[in-house]
Amino acid sequence: MKNLLSIESLTATEIFSIVDATATMKSSRTQPTSKPLNDQCWGLIFSKSSTRTRVSFEVGIRELGGDAIFLAAADIQLGRGEPIKDTARVMGRMLHGAVIRTFAQKDVEDFAAYSGIPTINALTDEEHPCQILADLFTIRETRGTLDGLRVAFIGDGDCNVARSWIWAAAKCGFHLSIAAPQKFQPPAELLKRAGGDIVVTSDPAKAAAGADVLYTDVWVSMGKEEEAAYRIAQFHGYQINAALLALVPQALVLHCLPAYRGKEIDEATFEGHADTIFRQAENRLHAQKAIMARLVADRSA
Repeated sequence: MKNLLSIESLTATEIFSIVDATATMKSSRTQPTSKPLNDQCWGLIFSKSSTRTRVSFEVGIRELGGDAIFLAAADIQLGRGEPIKDTARVMGRMLHGAVIRTFAQKDVEDFAAYSGIPTINALTDEEHPCQILADLFTIRETRGTLDGLRVAFIGDGDCNVARSWIWAAAKCGFHLSIAAPQKFQPPAELLKRAGGDIVVTSDPAKAAAGADVLYTDVWVSMGKEEEAAYRIAQFHGYQINAALLALVPQALVLHCLPAYRGKEIDEATFEGHADTIFRQAENRLHAQKAIMARLVADRSA
């Protein structure tokens, strides 16, 4: 594994291996046995704002022995129109790895191709692979296994997180139900390409039936702010709340954050499951350390 560009590009073996390595990273955090990024400098190139992603990667790089340099797109020539391939060819001669959070999936893929250094997709409009890998670990950590898993995603079924869940379900063989308004359901072409045990419905109750996990994300993703009023109106009724949870009272409730209480999830449900949700956020650190260590090891093999 030379880069982490998407869940789509991973095999099931690679996904499960990262989940296993995440457990090791978490259990050994206070007594690390190795520093695979020792004497390395990794760049964080962000065109989108971030809280959890930036903090978890900066801390993770340092805990693995490396240094991190944060580069907002507006602060470098990329923000003035320099082609991503030119930025990549410069960074590849100076950095040891790159973490990119941006809009277009192609930009991350082009950076990896032209830089020649380990490149990680820290979020694009197409996918959010680091989030889903951390989520899978959180589910296994809490539930004990991923066998027989049934996940229900409620909300924007065509957002980057939902798309990564589609690929994870298809690759790993678990059931995924997506409840979304018709205009916000994943494209038929994507579902056909992914395959797997995936059901799409406009009925949140139908999606939630039998679920081990209820999952949601914001209704208004970054870059969609001009559509906020329209989206909020469309997603009315697609909230994780007490009524939906009553259908599957033992289900885990997960949210990739930030959460907008009263919209995609109500206050009482969020606070009632806050321990799991914030452990899910913490696990981003451990999963991303596992990813970086894996990339460095595979590159040197």
